[in-house]
Amino acid sequence: MSIVGIGTDLVKIERMERAAQSEHFVARVFGEQERTLFAKRKKAPQMLAANFAAKEAFGKALGTGIMKEFALDEVQVLRNEHGAPYFAFSGRAQHLMHERRWTAHVSLTHEGEYAAAFVVLEGEFT
Repeated sequence: MSIVGIGTDLVKIERMERAAQSEHFVARVFGEQERTLFAKRKKAPQMLAANFAAKEAFGKALGTGIMKEFALDEVQVLRNEHGAPYFAFSGRAQHLMHERRWTAHVSLTHEGEYAAAFVVLEGEFT
């Protein structure tokens, strides 16, 4: 297995907090499981911004950007029982990852006004 893509993104938390006031934006960008996760968390604005950054970073790692190969809500960033983030794909994003036999790794952070994500795609070059 080799690294086939790397992406990173930085998002201002306040910008995402304002955008999230639109239910249309939230429904278009975040999947159902993500929206449930946000509702359970005290630091939802930070998480929302970090998840958005992860979607952007994923698109950069693919080399296509966002919304060309997949819809944003098809790339969900969830947390395991220990709080570690991971991707859950559906639709075209899932098909793309399965077809290429790639695995995605994500790391998130937030501090002060910003949230950031780093994504590594692992697999074989095609």
